[in-house]
Amino acid sequence: MKRFVLAALLASAVPAFAADYTIIAPANPGGGWDQTARTMQAVLQEEGISDSVQVQNVPGAGGTIGLSQFASQNKGNPNALIVGGYVMVGAILTNHSPVSLADVTPIARLTGEYEAIVVPAASDIETIDQLVEKLKADPGSVSWAGGSAGGTDHIGAGLIAKAAGVDPTRINYIAYSGGGEALAAILGNQVTAGISSLGEFQAQVEAGTLRLLAVSSPERIEGVDAPTLIESGLDVNLQNWRMVAAGPDISDEQKAAITADIETLVKSEGWQKQLADKGWTDTYLAGDAFDAQLAEDTAATEAILKDIGLVK
Repeated sequence: MKRFVLAALLASAVPAFAADYTIIAPANPGGGWDQTARTMQAVLQEEGISDSVQVQNVPGAGGTIGLSQFASQNKGNPNALIVGGYVMVGAILTNHSPVSLADVTPIARLTGEYEAIVVPAASDIETIDQLVEKLKADPGSVSWAGGSAGGTDHIGAGLIAKAAGVDPTRINYIAYSGGGEALAAILGNQVTAGISSLGEFQAQVEAGTLRLLAVSSPERIEGVDAPTLIESGLDVNLQNWRMVAAGPDISDEQKAAITADIETLVKSEGWQKQLADKGWTDTYLAGDAFDAQLAEDTAATEAILKDIGLVK
């Protein structure tokens, strides 16, 4: 009898094995989703939440190619995750994607980040007012580099045009599948301006190769030397957010275990340091509250896309 008791005590003392994860970043390296996935990879391992985390890039169509592949290949798989967010919500609508976030298991919203409008440092455009004047004079002469069609960047350019009294359907928006490609186009003077999450431009702004004209936050961002679009007379308040989802058809127990790992991640010192270093806002939201917010954001995004002519 003593042997059985000892065995039970030893078994209860052995910690459960940490889950191994593969995280799909549904875009090329260098962009926000790739940065999010690789930051998760580093912190999950450094904090001992997971022993092994792999990141795979599956780019294309605003994340909908990666989402479709993820949904079809990971049914019931508790070790697979995919990052997504506001951009993916818009891309699903504009691309008429047969697969949506309803076909996976949303776990949590992780971060939020405001949009930044930049020009090359050598550009003769020095202020957001000058860019808007150029846009008003000839909308097609202002080319915007940003992420996927229908995503946050595209929406941001459309909202800026609308706020300036310009028909948003006339904007000359050039979509790139990864932040690295868009950045190369801006630095190469192939476009007039760039629009994307602040973190994607921050290093180049600090290095002096890009000029930051404005940000899409409601108030000035501490440590960022740029006006808001609102104080520049443009009624635009836009935040990009990023999330993580698991595969379809996982059990309630598996979802709970993944959610617990993600909660441990976002509350860790390592993750909070990464947020501070990258300028990301902690917008963590999980469970029923996140499901409700996701439904609300999807409906609001569809309304905005219709308003600026990207969805009929």
